[in-house]
Amino acid sequence: MKTPLLITFFVCLLLCLSVMSFAETAAERAESAATVLNEIMSAPDKGIPEEILGSAKCIAVVPSLLKGGFILGGAHGRGMVTCHTDNGWSAPAPFTLTGGSFGFQIGLQGVDLVMTVMNDRGMQALLSATFKLGVDASAAAGPVGRHAEGSTDWKFRAEVLTYSRARGLFAGVTVNGSSIRQDESATRELYGRMVPFKSILTGAVPSPHGGEPFIGAVRKAVGNESKASSTPPRTNVPVNPPPRTPAPVAVPASAPAQPAPIEPAPASQAAPSATPPPM
Repeated sequence: MKTPLLITFFVCLLLCLSVMSFAETAAERAESAATVLNEIMSAPDKGIPEEILGSAKCIAVVPSLLKGGFILGGAHGRGMVTCHTDNGWSAPAPFTLTGGSFGFQIGLQGVDLVMTVMNDRGMQALLSATFKLGVDASAAAGPVGRHAEGSTDWKFRAEVLTYSRARGLFAGVTVNGSSIRQDESATRELYGRMVPFKSILTGAVPSPHGGEPFIGAVRKAVGNESKASSTPPRTNVPVNPPPRTPAPVAVPASAPAQPAPIEPAPASQAAPSATPPPM
């Protein structure tokens, strides 16, 4: 008799968590996800290492992932994800995360969850619009700190690195067994129509106005925003400018005319004598 009651309680718990998370609009969720990422990255000597963010294929944030239970637990949250493309970070795609856990736990808790997809296999699993962490893509608790040179396991074995923040404490956490799928209702709300998960995350559609806060926070966390703003604009200078007309050469003023030299008289002509001849 206990097993059916636990299953019923578990289903009711997930329904309650789902209803509570649906109170937020898609645009408000994008704003909340941006706030979570900005706060995590602004913490001194904490946050996600720069090397991980710089190598990430996709970045996902679930603000206020709700976890709770009594012996049998559950979790549900709604988040935003963007992937890196040839033209920068893609438009944000809404998704839901749902999972369960077994063990002794009592109460309800809200945590902020950040996930980084680290390789192509994990990205392909994400683009499928529905997959389970730990089954379709391996997930591991990510290292914490500004740099991760001393921890190299994430480079070889983890497709998805996960982090959580609860009550001010930020640390790596595992969420294996949780299912991720596209949030179709939020997608229609944000884009005005249904757009496939893959089309959004591969950069096939522009980012809507309501999703810009989240994309801006991702650019800032990765470090692309400051670089883009510091590049001076180029002026429209022609590649082969026309030759300039040479300036006229100034002609120097002519020197004053010199008097012609007096030529000596020829020798055959005798010069008049100054003494008159005798009479």
